[in-house]
Amino acid sequence: MGARSLKPGHTRFFVGYKKHTLRLWISGFEHFVLLTPLVTWAAPASVPEGYLLKPSIQYCQRRLDFVPDIVVGDMGYIHQGTKGDLRTRWNVAMLTRMKADMKAHCQYAEDQPLRCRQGQSLQWLGYDSSDHFHWFAPPAKEALCGCCWEQSACPKEFALSADTHETFFGMIPLNTSLAQRLVTSVRSWIEPSQSFEKNQLGLKKMFLNSLQMCWIVSLLADSAAMLRVLAILKKPPAKTLLADLFPTQFELPFD
Repeated sequence: MGARSLKPGHTRFFVGYKKHTLRLWISGFEHFVLLTPLVTWAAPASVPEGYLLKPSIQYCQRRLDFVPDIVVGDMGYIHQGTKGDLRTRWNVAMLTRMKADMKAHCQYAEDQPLRCRQGQSLQWLGYDSSDHFHWFAPPAKEALCGCCWEQSACPKEFALSADTHETFFGMIPLNTSLAQRLVTSVRSWIEPSQSFEKNQLGLKKMFLNSLQMCWIVSLLADSAAMLRVLAILKKPPAKTLLADLFPTQFELPFD
């Protein structure tokens, strides 16, 4: 059969199963970032995680009567059609980084603002969910429109359809500060949660070749993680985990 590859899609021969979890950020907790399992799937290791995103949102809507506003994923392995369905059907913003090969064929850059045809940089005004268009306009303080020879005929606002490039635009364009903070900072929050399950709960040492046993172990791991979250919410720590490392001031007893 072969062995498990480090990343899905690199080989068609796999052994075992993998756990995929959609986690919810408890935003009202102020002491530190707290994530709890929301939906979990146990699937053969050859099944990419992007295939399980839409069923996860459907499950949230059907069983929990709840749909997340923003979902942050890993890289661009999720199909653009799936991102478009999440945006148009459930009004969910799906954010991922762009893969290297996708950047090579995209006329937009994550670190560059959009510009009008005369070169003026544009800032994002927002997304209109009624017609699925993004609106952009020159910044008020930095605009050079007064020197432009087309200013009399320029609408000063520009619209682009979100499906022009689903990964770059979606509901939140990747070149905005909001999107960059989500894909760079928020995405890294998932690593401590996975570390808790892999190391402290011991999932890293397990290699299961039974789907039924994998489901049982996955649900037990989620139960332990949810009980941990409930315990933290009920009795939050008196101080932050890094409080002992914070700089302090004290007086020196000099005459």
